[in-house]
Amino acid sequence: MKDSNFLKENNARHMWHPMAHPADSLANPPAIITGGKGVRITDVDGHETIDAVGGLWNVNLGYSCQPVKDAIAQQLDALPYYSTFRGTSNDAVIELSYMLRDFFAPDGLSRAFFTSGGSDSVEIALRLARQYHKIRGESGRTKYLSLKKGYHGTHTGGASVNGNANFRTQYEPLLPGCFHIPAPYTYRNPFNETDPEKLSNLCIAALEDEIAFQGGETIAAFIMEPILGAGGVIPPHKSFMPAVRAICDKHGILLISDEVITAFGRTGSWTGARHWGVKPDFMCTAKAITNGYFPFGAVMISEEVVEVFESDTSGKAAIGSGYTYSGHPVGAAAAIACLKETERLNVHENAAARGAELFAGLKKLGEKHEIVGDVRGGHGLMCALELVGDRASKAPLGKDQIARIHEVTYANGVMVRVSGPNIILSPPLVLTTDDVNGILSALDAGLGAA
Repeated sequence: MKDSNFLKENNARHMWHPMAHPADSLANPPAIITGGKGVRITDVDGHETIDAVGGLWNVNLGYSCQPVKDAIAQQLDALPYYSTFRGTSNDAVIELSYMLRDFFAPDGLSRAFFTSGGSDSVEIALRLARQYHKIRGESGRTKYLSLKKGYHGTHTGGASVNGNANFRTQYEPLLPGCFHIPAPYTYRNPFNETDPEKLSNLCIAALEDEIAFQGGETIAAFIMEPILGAGGVIPPHKSFMPAVRAICDKHGILLISDEVITAFGRTGSWTGARHWGVKPDFMCTAKAITNGYFPFGAVMISEEVVEVFESDTSGKAAIGSGYTYSGHPVGAAAAIACLKETERLNVHENAAARGAELFAGLKKLGEKHEIVGDVRGGHGLMCALELVGDRASKAPLGKDQIARIHEVTYANGVMVRVSGPNIILSPPLVLTTDDVNGILSALDAGLGAA
């Protein structure tokens, strides 16, 4: 490995970073992370911090999960790669598909279609939803509905159903036939409604209205995150997702649960859909499926959809989608080990307990610091602070002040994620109470320095 002087000299000079302006990365070089152990990361200068970002929502088991590392090494020795396209498979992916069938059985999901990551999973689910209707003779069902503020990756299909202009405007025109309804976001919504249940009902009414306007017979699927993540951690009222499920059933619309973030324990339940008592038609997964150690994902498919595809005799169910690395044996081996460790540790239980502690502490910080406009969380280890320059007008806090908060929090031993006016927290699910207190202490210092 090159020395620190080389790394700093060449930082951001020969690569463009995702979700960043290239010029800003040059002017403000990114932190260079060179090590990770447990729930902590270390930068090129030896500064250690608690990783309150959890990699990118994906390192649920922390950076020292030896069983996953061992599985990757062993699989590289046995079979480093082979395709799962028509005619070939591999032993690891067969075993993994069996395990995932059991894990997702309570969600009504029994088949897996493997991908290279979350954006891929979303793309596959959107495509399979259209194909499902074509097999059934309803080829007019081509449209998609989704939530404003929702995030579904950055492929063209995913960006089209995304509900955030940051991921859309510079890349338009996007996929036609994608329509959005208001998110159940109590802090900012077009109804000026702060009561979660009332807001849920208003958003559901907006969904019904949009379906009536578009024509239910033209809509293939509704895609949503059970708890909106990258949009700022927006938990809906408990009535919301069940109501969406009921409306989809009423109109013959498929429900895609985007759980790239929420699957495998993040919400305090094993899946986000299960958290709300809902069985989706498709579930998009990735991230924590390998603890972030290997790019991998899976779309899980319901029995009802499986029956339509597997009983087809017309040839319309032949799947014309897939990736070179779908079912990669090394990724499958990593996922097998990761799933075993995830279940052994019952990480969803720790996520619920530590998440409650973190949320309670954040609410106290909100009472202490005037720049905190809203505190969101209460469902496992996914929380957010929305920062404002003025509580009355809800005007977002300035970028320079938010950058200062990030800098001071990092200096005090905690890495957090800034997204617009939000500080988003998604730490590993193996967090301890002491780690929670460390996060809160560093944030207190950061907020105080704004």
